[in-house]
Amino acid sequence: MKPSRQIMLGIVVLAASAILSCLETATAANHYEDWFGYDNNVTPTWTFSAVEGDPYQVIIHPEGTVPGEAARRIFVFYPRRSSAYNTAITSILNVFDERSINAEFIVFNFRKDAERGQKGLDMAAQWDAELIFSMGSESTAWIFAAYNGGDIPVVSVCSKDPVALGQIDNYDQGSGTNFAFTSLNMPVESQMAYILELKPDLKNLGILVNNKNLSAVETQAKPIAEYVRPFGIQVINVGIDDPQRAREELAVKVQGAVSKMRKSDPLLEDSIFWITGSTAVFREIQTINQHSDRVPVLSLVPDVVKAGDDSAVMAIGITFDSNAQLAAFYGIDVLSAKVKVGDLKVGIVSPPDIAISWRKAREIGMDIPFSFFESASFVYDYEGKMVRHRGKLVDNQD
Repeated sequence: MKPSRQIMLGIVVLAASAILSCLETATAANHYEDWFGYDNNVTPTWTFSAVEGDPYQVIIHPEGTVPGEAARRIFVFYPRRSSAYNTAITSILNVFDERSINAEFIVFNFRKDAERGQKGLDMAAQWDAELIFSMGSESTAWIFAAYNGGDIPVVSVCSKDPVALGQIDNYDQGSGTNFAFTSLNMPVESQMAYILELKPDLKNLGILVNNKNLSAVETQAKPIAEYVRPFGIQVINVGIDDPQRAREELAVKVQGAVSKMRKSDPLLEDSIFWITGSTAVFREIQTINQHSDRVPVLSLVPDVVKAGDDSAVMAIGITFDSNAQLAAFYGIDVLSAKVKVGDLKVGIVSPPDIAISWRKAREIGMDIPFSFFESASFVYDYEGKMVRHRGKLVDNQD
């Protein structure tokens, strides 16, 4: 017997509904993947699940469990997409796995919207979250303004100097509230001591920053400029005004800075370009290198030194990975009640992470003191291959 027309129609409708459902699920998954990611070295003990009806959330729970089964509940605020956050969440998950913490995470992208941010805080409270990680300076600034003194402990991750931003009075004592801060910044005096050892006769310092990234301007660009000027060093602001046109702006402004440097340093032997932690700037390292002539391009973000040609020659600072590991340890100590969150001093990784690309150094004829090489955490050889990672030799043999 042939199936009736009604039955055939019903089958078609059911099939269409199933396909539509699959497409909606895939769309939701792909949508969160548009802003959320993690690095390849994440431990394979986590499951990442989309949230129906909200593609700007991700649930991370231990493999083999369903959401809601884990013993500890952690809410993570994101403001937007960033490769730095991919590295940071990977480090946090790896630390929690290594410490065997049975935890579940809700990662919530509040999209820099106050109303949605409040929704996130309400969700965290209703979910009985025991800890909030504020990912990035934008998240930390918003949560600090909206939730300082709240019930849930907050630990900042991938955020710039809270003292310079007025979020805490000093580095030597805790906040006394529900906040604990970590910092991507190292003390400017220490950082510039390395620079002046590298270039004792430094004449020009070109500071590359996104002028709209206020945290980078206030905690990195301005303090460095104020520190070096008394040494008679000319500070050249290489700031971009439109992050969407960063490549075009940098091409023009870096060339202009080189011309200005030549007036006091014709051979460009005592000049440096210094990249701050502005994502819109450091992701254009290829453009910066292309127009920097033989001026060394350094960064306070060690992650800008990497394999191949699209790399800074050196970095002196704190990696996203190191900062996130410290934040994870802070979070675990708070969860275990070893410390009160308000008693934790500002977390600054020390000594700093030094990264070196010998390939770029040879390309521009730059000498690097052996002491820098000895203490470097990350080293890339003359072929641009990584040979040292976190202080350990890397075997590149096939």
